[in-house]
This record gives sequence, structure tokens and C-alpha cells, in this order.
Amino acid sequence: MADLHAQAFDAPWGAKAFDDLLDQSGVFALEAADGFILMRVVADEAEILTLAVRPAARQAGLGLRLVEQACVVAVSQGATRLFLEVADDNVTARALYAKAGFTEAGRRAGYYGRRDGSRVDALVLTKTLSQPLP
Repeated sequence: MADLHAQAFDAPWGAKAFDDLLDQSGVFALEAADGFILMRVVADEAEILTLAVRPAARQAGLGLRLVEQACVVAVSQGATRLFLEVADDNVTARALYAKAGFTEAGRRAGYYGRRDGSRVDALVLTKTLSQPLP
């Protein structure tokens, strides 16, 4: 996961960060050949911690499939709302999340650092998750 994350992000997480997160209660990952999603569920809220798709495999629907599959898992664990942060300038990811039904709930100024030292705002997005009928 760390190798793929490094291909996808300016400030990648190392293998230890992934190991530490996956050891936490409520954290799960769904993996595909060219991508993965890492999520946390606590009580009735879920959070996408990161979603990475290999650059050569982008624009083929993998990110949306991973989000949809992760939503099913989150609902099965009791989540009714899903949150995430996305860089304001990440037009492709913002389009994916809009297609998945997320809406903007807030902004974190200067949240993400870039390799060139600049900072960009994060948009806080949310989505209501549907619980299956009993």
C-alpha cells in the first residue's frame, strides 16, 4: 500500500503508518490490483482515510468501485454517515466524490502540504449512508 500511495500523493504515507492504522479498531482496507481504500468506522460514522489509484489506472472507474464497496462494508458495521477530506485543487478526486454522492460540509485551510512547500485547503465532504432494511 505504501508503494502505491507514494505514486498517488505528494506526501505519501510509509509502510509503518499503514501497519499502525490497520492495527486500530474499526480500520479496514479494500484492495484491488491498481488501488485501495482505507477506512475507519467508529460508532455510526465512517471516514475515508485515504484512497489511492495507480496513476496509469485512473479514469477507469476503480476509485468509484472502491468507494461503493467500502460504503457497503461501513454500513454493515453500523455507519450512517461517511466523511473525507480532499484537496481543493484535486479536480479529478472531487469529481469522483461528487459522482459518489458526497457534498461539501466544510474547509480546512492549508491542510495539505505540497512537495514545493506550498499548502492547499482541504474540503470536508460528507455522504449519508443507507442502512439496509431489516
